[in-house]
Amino acid sequence: MTVELGQGTGPLRGVKVVEIAGIGPSPHACMILADLGADVIRIERPGGQMLTGGSHDLLNRGRPSVALNLKDPAAVATVLDLVETADVLVEGMRPGVTERMGLGPDDCLARNPKLVYGRMTGWGQTGPFAQVAGHDMNYIAITGTLHGLGQDKARPSFPANLVGDFGGGSTYLVMGILAALLESRTSGQGQVVDAAIVDGTAHLNAMTAAFLAGGNFREERAANLLDGGAPFYDVYETADGKHMSVGPLEPQFYEVFVDLLEIRETAPDRYDLAQFPALKALIAERFATRTQAEWVDVFEGTDACVAGIIPISEAIEHPHMKAREVFVEHEGITQPAPAPRFSRTAATLSSPPAPGAGVHTREALAAWGIADVEALIESGAAVQA
Repeated sequence: MTVELGQGTGPLRGVKVVEIAGIGPSPHACMILADLGADVIRIERPGGQMLTGGSHDLLNRGRPSVALNLKDPAAVATVLDLVETADVLVEGMRPGVTERMGLGPDDCLARNPKLVYGRMTGWGQTGPFAQVAGHDMNYIAITGTLHGLGQDKARPSFPANLVGDFGGGSTYLVMGILAALLESRTSGQGQVVDAAIVDGTAHLNAMTAAFLAGGNFREERAANLLDGGAPFYDVYETADGKHMSVGPLEPQFYEVFVDLLEIRETAPDRYDLAQFPALKALIAERFATRTQAEWVDVFEGTDACVAGIIPISEAIEHPHMKAREVFVEHEGITQPAPAPRFSRTAATLSSPPAPGAGVHTREALAAWGIADVEALIESGAAVQA
């Protein structure tokens, strides 16, 4: 199998990244970097990792897969050789693991003082939980964020792993890497980026902290403006068991909403909190009279701030999503296009996800200037799948 190496078209073209393969947020971060044009080389353990890999694992798109046995000193030396010409290293292991491998920040910065060393964890590099196992919902639980999610007053609802792993995790890792990379171009010095999901998630939730500090926030679900406490910012079921998202917060949008829903003459005052239950019941009653498709016909293209809630399989075919090419077909897989968009250095998708760990070992190491790749493969330090 052949793959184009270092051929990204986005604004990060020319930036070289070494990825020590992990799961969840760290590969997502490296997908973003590759989408934006960086030349990323993914270092995996021979045989790959649980829950990852294969030609449909979109988090691994855009970069070659190299299998190295990092218990072998020759493999560790190879990674340090890669680091010598890299701009960034990304790892997502527990604190101390890469140090024990001989690939910690001190080892890598000794070889390349300008290196940006990105570390992705849930709890962070320090603190009493730093060495404890955890997953997305655990991290967002102690930030105060999970407590307020959902409209069920009896129990919180967790939105898969979007808020922690990808919202507070990989997105903040990329932000930190880019900031440190920009600074290193000025100072000539690299540094370590400690990206913790607890840090990023708390930062994402800054508006809630502001509401709480202002004294106008109740720490319970479905009791506030943006969590379903207001009738005009909630989800309503339609006649066919589907749902509509309703969000006309501003008065001018609410005026359009009540007219299109045909409740102007019967709707209670939206500013009377005591009337919220009655207003919510009235809105729910109206939405229950028609199917989702019928309501979409009524509201779509208006300023009522109402949209049908659809699964990803339908989102792919939505007229707006198609017009903007939010989803694209690449190498036979329909997938999200790179984001955000750039006027001059547009990003495009390059190679598809590797079908297995180590399928690019020989060509990727050679392209990065590693000498005598065949000897590494023959010794078992590297594996060509």
